[in-house]
Amino acid sequence: MRARIFGTLPDRRAAALDVLAGAAVALGQAPLSAWYLAFPALVWAMARMLRPVSVVGSGWVALLVGAGYFGASLTWIVSPFFIDPWLYGWMAPFAVVLMAFGFGLFWAAANAAACRFPVRPLALAAGLGAVELLRGYILTGFPWALVGHMWHGMPLVQVTALMGATGLTVLTLALAALPLMHRWWGAGFAVVAVIAGTGFGLWQLDQPEPPARAASLRLVQPNAEQHLKWDPDQARILFHRQLEFTRDGTPADLTIWPETAVPYLLEYSPEVAPMITDASGGNKVAIGIQRVEGDRGWNSLRVLEGDGALVASYDKFHLVPFGEYMPMGDLLQDWFGIGAFAAQVGNGYSAGTGPQVLDLGPDLGLVLPLICYEAVFPQIPRGAPERPDWMLQITNDAWFGTLTGPFQHFEQARLRAIEQGLPLIRVANTGVTAVIDARGRVVQALAFGTAGYLDVASVPGALGATPYAKWGEAPAILLLLSLIALALRRRRAAFA
Repeated sequence: MRARIFGTLPDRRAAALDVLAGAAVALGQAPLSAWYLAFPALVWAMARMLRPVSVVGSGWVALLVGAGYFGASLTWIVSPFFIDPWLYGWMAPFAVVLMAFGFGLFWAAANAAACRFPVRPLALAAGLGAVELLRGYILTGFPWALVGHMWHGMPLVQVTALMGATGLTVLTLALAALPLMHRWWGAGFAVVAVIAGTGFGLWQLDQPEPPARAASLRLVQPNAEQHLKWDPDQARILFHRQLEFTRDGTPADLTIWPETAVPYLLEYSPEVAPMITDASGGNKVAIGIQRVEGDRGWNSLRVLEGDGALVASYDKFHLVPFGEYMPMGDLLQDWFGIGAFAAQVGNGYSAGTGPQVLDLGPDLGLVLPLICYEAVFPQIPRGAPERPDWMLQITNDAWFGTLTGPFQHFEQARLRAIEQGLPLIRVANTGVTAVIDARGRVVQALAFGTAGYLDVASVPGALGATPYAKWGEAPAILLLLSLIALALRRRRAAFA
């Protein structure tokens, strides 16, 4: 009966190998970034996915491979549940298993569809690439742990300036399919392509640097532990720590505090803004803070100067589902009067209006703010109303633990710089706080997990708009369509 309902299930040994193959591909994710292990593992994982000939069998194998990959890549997802382990810790195993198999379903659908194509390796590469693209948009999107992220730290990652992280993912999958079609010739071609991509990256990195912007910054990293962040006594200590870091030495043109760095509301504590700007000598200070208006609240960035005057403000608009808001919570309030999940009655954040570019004056220029999770979405910088001079990410990565999450988040922020050809200043509560140039190189950084500040003499210069900044996902989609056409055209399967 079970076989009739679910089809032919893999035996235990095969299932374990499928999960192991997927987990091995995750070795390419930060902080290991072991592409030299992850790429061969991807070939192995795709070979395992191509074993079954039935649609149902292919779906099962890919589900297990995908679960292994996402389970190993996203282990940090348990960290928020252990901020208060006695209350939420029991949910952690369910969260990682549900997320692993949930995203594994995308891979299962891709492999099942590939069974219908004459050339399955190319069809599988196209299918996986297509669902990885969709994963960045469907159900608000979650483009974390893309296969192409394995090239972090390699010059090859400069290809994202041409086709974005999704395009690099599709290209990586296509190269991994070649040895499965023509074993030695395909493997040789894949190696040559990787060498060529590396050469392109080295050439890009060797180009002249654009002129820097002569404006000084101070990046403040308070290193607040998440379980103590909102404790009243600890919050007061951390607030004054950031004031001391801001006041120390010569004030910068702009001092930047991380996401939700201020534990007070300016609407109810008007004395706080002058305290902050007094510490900066009246110079601009960008702070992460919560904002309220009536019965709604926002996760915001506000820029203060002078005697505490507000000169610019941005509200985060791409919120974390179930973390910062409950999906459909406002509808439950409007339709049924259930306010427990509604942002409009203070139960969760409300979304801002969309990407904004803040004009911080002739010295600092035009800035595109990104708050935390927003930096993982390449479509947000592309959707800015005008091209900024630089990007600013403030974040509180204490939620992500100390092993993998903060470093994966950081590497994705670096990709946004390469994709757009824009420098990115990143200020994090616990780290990674860094200055990233327009080609994704780390110019300066603070040690992770330490309290301190980083003085920046000038902001790295911006490049001209990259092909990806102009065309978005069009190159990736064109590559996908080409793979699909090739998978349909050849009538003799070449899998060996």
